[in-house]
Amino acid sequence: MLTAKEILKQAIQLEPAEKAKLVDQLISSLDKPDKELDALWAEEAESRLEAYRQGKIKGISLEEALSKYK
Repeated sequence: MLTAKEILKQAIQLEPAEKAKLVDQLISSLDKPDKELDALWAEEAESRLEAYRQGKIKGISLEEALSKYK
């Protein structure tokens, strides 16, 4: 079996898209389902959607949202 160091050495050589898939799969493998937390996020999402529909909050473009991180 390969060590983590050996796997990392191989992973670094992957194309960016393949690295992203690998990272996503590794993170997903750590994520344990939590029904209570999922319910809270669902409630928050519904609340935000309702506020948007009522005009209490407005949407922004993807470019505007990403500009904060440039």
